[in-house]
Amino acid sequence: MQNNKTASWYGASRSIVLAIQRQPGTNTVAVAERVKAALAKVQGDIPPSVNVAVLYDRSISIQESVHDVTFTLELTLLLVVLVIFLFLRNVSATIIPSLALPMSIIGTFSVMYMLHYSLDNLSLMALTLAVGFVVDDAIVMLENIVRHLEMGKTRMQAALDGAAEVGFTILSMTFSLAAVFIPILFMGGIIGKLFHDFAVTIGVAILVSGVVSLTLTPMLCSRFLRSSHGKKQGRFYEATERFYERWLHSYERSLAWVMARRRMTMVFSLVILVLTGVLFMIAPKGLFPTDDTGQLLATTEAAEGVSFDALIDHQQRIAAQVAKDPDVRSVTSAIGTTAAANQGQLTIDLVSIGQRKRSAQDIARDLQKAALDVGGIALFIQNPPAISIGGLASKSLYQYTLLAGDINLLNTTARSLETKLRQLPSLANVTSDLLIENPQVTVDIDREQAGQLGVSASEIENTLYDAYGQKQVSTIYMSTNNYWVVMELLPEFQQDVGSLGKLWVRSTQGKVVPLSAVAKFNIGVGPVTVNHSGQLPSVTISFDLAPGVSLGAALADVEKEAKEILPATVVGSFAGTAQAFLSTQQGLIVLLILAVFVIYIILGVLYESFIHPITILSGLPFAAFGALVTLMIFRLDLDVYGFVGMIMLIGIVEKNAIMMIDFALDVQRKENRQPAVAIVEAASVRFRPIMMTTMAALMGALPIAIGWGAGAASRRPLGVAVVGGLAFSQLVTLYVTPVFYTYLDEAQSWVGRKGWRRNQAVAPEMAPSAGD
Repeated sequence: MQNNKTASWYGASRSIVLAIQRQPGTNTVAVAERVKAALAKVQGDIPPSVNVAVLYDRSISIQESVHDVTFTLELTLLLVVLVIFLFLRNVSATIIPSLALPMSIIGTFSVMYMLHYSLDNLSLMALTLAVGFVVDDAIVMLENIVRHLEMGKTRMQAALDGAAEVGFTILSMTFSLAAVFIPILFMGGIIGKLFHDFAVTIGVAILVSGVVSLTLTPMLCSRFLRSSHGKKQGRFYEATERFYERWLHSYERSLAWVMARRRMTMVFSLVILVLTGVLFMIAPKGLFPTDDTGQLLATTEAAEGVSFDALIDHQQRIAAQVAKDPDVRSVTSAIGTTAAANQGQLTIDLVSIGQRKRSAQDIARDLQKAALDVGGIALFIQNPPAISIGGLASKSLYQYTLLAGDINLLNTTARSLETKLRQLPSLANVTSDLLIENPQVTVDIDREQAGQLGVSASEIENTLYDAYGQKQVSTIYMSTNNYWVVMELLPEFQQDVGSLGKLWVRSTQGKVVPLSAVAKFNIGVGPVTVNHSGQLPSVTISFDLAPGVSLGAALADVEKEAKEILPATVVGSFAGTAQAFLSTQQGLIVLLILAVFVIYIILGVLYESFIHPITILSGLPFAAFGALVTLMIFRLDLDVYGFVGMIMLIGIVEKNAIMMIDFALDVQRKENRQPAVAIVEAASVRFRPIMMTTMAALMGALPIAIGWGAGAASRRPLGVAVVGGLAFSQLVTLYVTPVFYTYLDEAQSWVGRKGWRRNQAVAPEMAPSAGD
């Protein structure tokens, strides 16, 4: 064998593992299918005594996840159409906005095809969420046309008047919602690359839906919409209409009560704003939720200095223990594949998600407990994240790296910090790559004696390498293969230190001299490996999170302990996923601020006002508050997906405010009504489309929030954030937005009057004199 210090097993049989990695930019599923086809051809040429098995196929979990997202998309379509029907109770009126869904999705597919995007989890999730948004514009258009139709107008006239009345509203809603995703396009790092396609997909879907709503929807209404004005309706229609009327009247009475207590409403808004800031600070934060890909990776570690044969025995016993678990399909074991000679690796393939009751995370914890029964070796199991972000290969998921020029100080400090971190309840599986107690033999050359006998140090080194280094000395060429000729001592001469004294070294005089005559053999301990990072000696401490602990809280605990222990000459920093989390948190906060700023600028351009965009955005704190409270209730971290959900809420919440404020401004301009009267009338008239669009958006995010199937855990925080934020903000903004509108309109009028008075005071000085 070229190297007899490596070995692997598939189950209990010796094996060779072939890993196949796709090239960047290629499709995983397509590559896997071609590999399977090639493997089928190769199996015919393999001897029958050799069995070939697929250890792990990433394309299976990808296909399962895409299938579940597709089902979620179909369910969302059904729920949104049902919402439209329950509000309109008219088949033709339900079909018309429902046609906006396939038209928008088909248009989005066309753009994705031109941009060479693939259908993956994120793009399909974008389409699922877009289903709740793309129908909003069509609902607003249809509801307004139906309102004109119920006034007794003809279908054509109702379509023309209704479309003209809400055309600018739909334009504002479309542009403002699509603009929310602009900052994501300019985001850097792994998060920016990850969500770039997501942002483009959902933005395109929203823009296409706006075009469809302004063109196809009014045209269909003018041809196929049936008026129920003056006609007798069925019992279902009458019952639901009475329910809606009572609902509307209750809202109008409660809104009048709130408008009479505007100061109390503003105090309530201020309290929610403060609480939102507090919740944002204390909310548990993470990067990516753990996902169940059907595979666990494990590192085994025996005592330092363990022999290769003893390591084989330990490795096989612990692999057999892991294989006993009923949810484990197969175990692949390997040793000699890492730099540390006392470590091995296990690849644990789980049965499919539908055939087991436990999650991968629960299985990992149970396996670690079961491994305690196997003495002489420790087991560290990871549920690998769907996306790996840098860092060194370690026994636990998160890493903290220490650097120093003084290796002794570095080792002492690393030991102290590791001991301290083991005592933290927020961490689990704390370990490090510091292996400095490995038994070793130091060959001390007697230079004077060696010189007299003509033995050089290089000759001693070569002799030791020939004996123990598995040196290739020749190659045997056969008709179908080549074989290395490897030279080493027989195994019985590699067991103890005494064998070193039996080696002979050739001198420059051509004679052979016993190695023991020119060297002494001292037994001690030393490092297995000396790791370096940035050209300095380093020690990496790795750890996992204790159950129920967020990544942000765990990193804060590690940082606190490190500040107390590390001297000034030892530098510590997080690496890999932990470092990505810290940098991402800052970027996501900036992204949230940029999204609000972009929305304000676009609304300011559309309304030619500095005040009205503030009124429209007044509901954002309530949306953020609802999202944070819901995430905490369901014990979910505010991770990247949760942040994206909050960014989406910015666009969703302001759409409802746009519907009210557009109508109020139109009433003020045409009928010269007071702001309070105009906004109350707008809230009443727009109540039905606001509730329809809100329910549609809720139905679009609800299946994602419930979360079932492969990859559902990673998508769930986004759905929960959208559902919770939208439900709370919708309830509150129906009352708060009218109050903000009246106050800001008064502020705008006061500023306008003050400017007019200043102009009047300046005007007499600027007027021409009588002599001019």
